[in-house]
Amino acid sequence: MQKNHDILYTLNDKPPFFESVTAAFQHVLASFVGIVTPTLIIGSTLGLTSQIPYLISMALIVSGIATFIQAKQFGRIGCGLIAVQGTSFAFITALITGGFIVKSRGGSSDDILAMMFGVTLVGSFIEIFISFFIDKIKKIITPLTTGIVITTIGLSLIKVGMTDLAGGFGSESFGSIQNLLLGGTVLVIIITLNASKNAWLRLSSIFIGIFVGALIAYPLGLLSFNHLSQLPVISIPLPFKYGLAFDWQIFLPVALVYLLTAVETAGDLTANSLYCGLPIKGKRYIERIKGGILADGINSLIAGVFNTFPNTTFGQNNAVIQLTGVASRYVAFFIAGILILLGLFPILGGILQAMPKPVLGGATLIMFATIAVAGIKIMSFEPINRRNSLIIATSFGMGLGAMLVPEALAQLPLWLKNILSSPVTTAGFTAITLTLLLPKNTIELNENAFDTNISSDKN
Repeated sequence: MQKNHDILYTLNDKPPFFESVTAAFQHVLASFVGIVTPTLIIGSTLGLTSQIPYLISMALIVSGIATFIQAKQFGRIGCGLIAVQGTSFAFITALITGGFIVKSRGGSSDDILAMMFGVTLVGSFIEIFISFFIDKIKKIITPLTTGIVITTIGLSLIKVGMTDLAGGFGSESFGSIQNLLLGGTVLVIIITLNASKNAWLRLSSIFIGIFVGALIAYPLGLLSFNHLSQLPVISIPLPFKYGLAFDWQIFLPVALVYLLTAVETAGDLTANSLYCGLPIKGKRYIERIKGGILADGINSLIAGVFNTFPNTTFGQNNAVIQLTGVASRYVAFFIAGILILLGLFPILGGILQAMPKPVLGGATLIMFATIAVAGIKIMSFEPINRRNSLIIATSFGMGLGAMLVPEALAQLPLWLKNILSSPVTTAGFTAITLTLLLPKNTIELNENAFDTNISSDKN
């Protein structure tokens, strides 16, 4: 392990109980919205209103189980890091499209869910299969490709953070002075505390920032718990509650997303390793990535069994490691416990769901930007020569271009539009393709010859 003076607790340290709970809760705050939002989007779009509370509970429970598997490691399964797992945003469009196909055939809500969970379960075997061959494709799992993926994740999430800070999608008060001041206050508190030399203040910076923001929001009428009375007291996980179905037409777009999610996971785990002071090259690094992707696939299989959508490693939690200085994997066990409790007792999750968007946006904005910085750090492990500059520029151009101008994809076939609409998927696929196609040695030789000619002319 490399020495990192920014880390308060290293990978195998066991922080005291209170510090562990505090750090874990901040990871939960960072990931909670990300875990429940895909379920809310899919459920609302497909008219699954009555099923949403149960689906959210299952998403939280499976995220807790999956996070435990990643951190604990069972043989070759798991990466042994604080790799918080959650419902993946990458699958939303493909699953919604599949849901509408079932709906157009006259399928009920249960039929829609049975189909989505069926393709989730079968698709998980793609990622499981890929994990065994990651060491054979080391040529494309490089600091350059993973750095591009991580940077794109961070840059694409910044829009989400800023939108929340301004009030959230569809808010009537979007962009109001009140929202901006509230989110800005949380942001300033987190930055100030994180810059402190006091280890405890730094460790608690996100929690304190959000707590103060909630206290300010309450008298302003932005924080309400009225919805808690409508939530069930407890949610019990029931395997295959809605049944199981399968359709190749619906499965193929989901299968392709699973393929690219493996690359995204490799990028997330590379950034996580970097923050923990672990090497991001060599045999042990590859084994860590293989174990993480294998766990990713197995966790998505568990998700299909227990009525939720594909899981993946969350990138935003890498920023929490950077901000709090806690890299201990034992904290992940506390994270897992909290997520499972939130899922079993929906009222607890409902309290976090009530948190005003500007408060969460003030905290997540800096965390998402920190992810982008991590990606840049990872890319810097390779020389930014002419070939690599072309790969970086083209990947960002394609990925972020698709995000900024989604109308450019409007005339494409639906299956291709679904794939390219994700900036992470597009940037990652572009980076991998160019890494394989651009002749590394030839370009380097041409650069060396160019430099030699310049030197000769000067002489």
